[in-house]
Amino acid sequence: MSMNDTNTTTADYNMTGDNDRSNVLVLGAGNFGTSLSFHLASMNETVKMWSRDQKVVTSINEDHVNSKYLTQVTLPDNLSAVGPEMNKQHFKACDVILMSIPTQHLRNILAKVKPFVKKRHLLIMANKGIENSTLDLPCTILKDCLGETIANNAVYLSGPSFAAEIVLKEPTCVAVASKNSERLEWAQRIFHCPHFRVYPCNDVVGVELAGSIKNVLAIASGISTGLGYQSNTRAALLTRGLSEMTRMGVKMGCDPLTMSGLAGIGDLFLTCTSEKSRNFTVGFKLAKGESLESITKTLGSVAEGVATAKSAYELCRKLKVYSPIIDEVYKILYENKDAKEAVNDLLETEPLHELHMIR
Repeated sequence: MSMNDTNTTTADYNMTGDNDRSNVLVLGAGNFGTSLSFHLASMNETVKMWSRDQKVVTSINEDHVNSKYLTQVTLPDNLSAVGPEMNKQHFKACDVILMSIPTQHLRNILAKVKPFVKKRHLLIMANKGIENSTLDLPCTILKDCLGETIANNAVYLSGPSFAAEIVLKEPTCVAVASKNSERLEWAQRIFHCPHFRVYPCNDVVGVELAGSIKNVLAIASGISTGLGYQSNTRAALLTRGLSEMTRMGVKMGCDPLTMSGLAGIGDLFLTCTSEKSRNFTVGFKLAKGESLESITKTLGSVAEGVATAKSAYELCRKLKVYSPIIDEVYKILYENKDAKEAVNDLLETEPLHELHMIR
């Protein structure tokens, strides 16, 4: 299938030109949704950010601050908030819809917006995770809820991009994937600038899988660091974790090179090596003896890797993929396995040929 092999043509929607500005509706006012809203507003797009929390909506509109996430950031004047109810008029007025909803809640939100999302909209998915109940990636959830045409025309954004650094305009590179090249160009045009570089590809499943599994591996990295292991161990963990991610991708029909790109090794390196990563923090605190319940209550925002660890473990069983690191993270999180015991079991596994992609 070519990147343009969809039922929608340029005539079916109004693609904004280089000198025009988009009206963007962002669904989700968490850290990542807020940072992407800030970026798009800084690019002179008109942005409305939907939140289910009325306090957040009021704070953004009256004080230009998200009272719950990235509270230190003053939001641009061309960024406002709506909610908590879904309003047909907000969708009618926008050209671009950006979804930044935790994956485990995505299906429910898509059911609510289904009457309002049209083929003309540029739909950008910024979700990272695998649904627990179905083992589906966001692209499949979108297809189930809104249909194949909208899913094929959607753009999926992933890559190494901490929210706190996006709003500081630190140089950042991300990947966007779609089966529709014109939609990719549109998404690239509204996001791309010197400090936020956007690289397109057509491997939707690969980009989404990599963005999901790296969060599980970041928990493993946090556990390793919390137990006192140093640089050699971290390098080994990242490399062998990348092998597990790639083996999953091969079984799912992805391009293995996607795992070597921004959504793969780029995001893996970021989340596995920084204390800014929520998933790394979860692992680190687990290794220090804190309970998962306590960690999730005090974290302040969703660590997608916790839920994804369960989905990834079950998906590897379904795909018959050898995944010792993912397996041990799952057992620590969901079977109360001791972290030190998990490390010892990993160290005692039989080594494979380094580049084995099947087992």
